[in-house]
Amino acid sequence: MKRVKDMVAEANAVVSHAPAAEMLGSHGQEGVTFVDLRDPRELDREGMIPGAFHCPRGMLEFWIDPESPYAKEQFQSGGQFVFYCASGWRSALSARVAQEMGLEGVSHITDGFAGWKKAGGPVAERPKKG
Repeated sequence: MKRVKDMVAEANAVVSHAPAAEMLGSHGQEGVTFVDLRDPRELDREGMIPGAFHCPRGMLEFWIDPESPYAKEQFQSGGQFVFYCASGWRSALSARVAQEMGLEGVSHITDGFAGWKKAGGPVAERPKKG
């Protein structure tokens, strides 16, 4: 059986990544989209990076593919994408998949949202729908 830790290591070998402390400077820059892959309950409980685009992990491939009926314009815009999850595992796998699908400018936060908070990054409540 292939282990998740091995899959994450393989993803990190081919995808750009850095700890949150190094990614803080990218926040708020023109053309940089932070992509939150966490479950909606995690966002409600812990908040999220202000201005981040929420893409539940289960929808990632469908939202990236421009031919999918679920394609999202955020992924068709070009620019840079910084993926993050709670601790950097889902984001590593997601960044690899996004890169394999042809999305350019993809990276991820290796220590995730936990690292972001520890590094003093800004946190906001999840925007309410409606």
